[in-house]
Amino acid sequence: MRHFGHVAPEVRQRLFHREPRAFTADSPARLLATALGATLYSPATRPSLADDILKQAGNGVVSMVLCLEDSIGDADVPAGEENLVRQLADLGSRPAAEPPLLFIRVRAPEQIPDLVRRLGDSVRLLSGFVLPKFTEERGLPFLEALTAAETHTGRRLFAMPVLESPELLYRESRVDTLEGISRAVDKYRDRVLALRLGVTDFCSSYGLRRAPDMTAYDVQVVASVIADVVNMLGRADGTGFTVTGPVWEYFRHSERMFKPQLRQSPFLEVQAVELRERLLEHAMDGLLREISLDQANGLLGKTCIHPSHVLPVHALSVVSHEEFSDAQDILRPERGGGGVLRSAYTNKMNEVKPHRAWAERTLLRAEAFGVAHEDVGFVELLAAGIPG
Repeated sequence: MRHFGHVAPEVRQRLFHREPRAFTADSPARLLATALGATLYSPATRPSLADDILKQAGNGVVSMVLCLEDSIGDADVPAGEENLVRQLADLGSRPAAEPPLLFIRVRAPEQIPDLVRRLGDSVRLLSGFVLPKFTEERGLPFLEALTAAETHTGRRLFAMPVLESPELLYRESRVDTLEGISRAVDKYRDRVLALRLGVTDFCSSYGLRRAPDMTAYDVQVVASVIADVVNMLGRADGTGFTVTGPVWEYFRHSERMFKPQLRQSPFLEVQAVELRERLLEHAMDGLLREISLDQANGLLGKTCIHPSHVLPVHALSVVSHEEFSDAQDILRPERGGGGVLRSAYTNKMNEVKPHRAWAERTLLRAEAFGVAHEDVGFVELLAAGIPG
């Protein structure tokens, strides 16, 4: 699989200075964590789940979560498990099937070995499990169960803990909770692919819900916990993890209070005015702003609940030609001693030592999402990636 793999080769050639790298479920964990992109959630109860998975893969989705937790009712869990086992067996029986990275979101640790046993040979389709309401106390049994399942199957299985508990949100318990989470995930570092943020649960603790005109960063109680999670768990010194962006809840705009947040000129330049109108109609200007703020605050990728959210996440994850040029200059071997240099675009200062970690992350993102041509922006990437 590869990002923008659903786009015709000649179109990719026009868009990319360097095309996204192909990868598989067996690729190095560091690349997979970066390449997760827009992780699309789907209830495990969907009767056409196997077909849905392949359809979304054909539209550019590279990671999906099949959910047995909050997206289905308590009474539906047994049926959801049965459907999941049946649908993955169906998927595994199709020799030409090329599914995305697949994860199961469970409710309890004991579901992991039970599902692995029931899946049988179909477990080869799984990349791991999503672990809800993660704290040190609640999370360690999940991680122990996953490790045991991995040993039993002989297959690498990753964990993606979801940080969403009230203890993490409340100021008086936040530091202790983060320290506990840090101990748990560090103990199982090789198994933890990424940490996911459950902002909807954070908001629920205070009876809040952000409007489509607002981002998670406009809700200060939420923004503060995102900052602390990145501070303690997203460091670039080798101790951190990939932290993914929160879910965007909206896929259609009802009434607008504030002006649209999408400038007209980038769309006018490439004759894509209708695309802008469509994005505004479906509340995508708020999503695009939140993705940009995710990246500015150290988050990569995003939880998605609607297929229309996938392409904006991927388009804004592509490395610009300017970013790529700066990163390459900073990491040149002869710059190992540090120093300051003017960027090749002559519009900024590149300071070698302080910008090194950013440059390394940028080149890893370039592997996963590609590097755009010098004259290609996010509008062209959005327009080209929309399924025909």
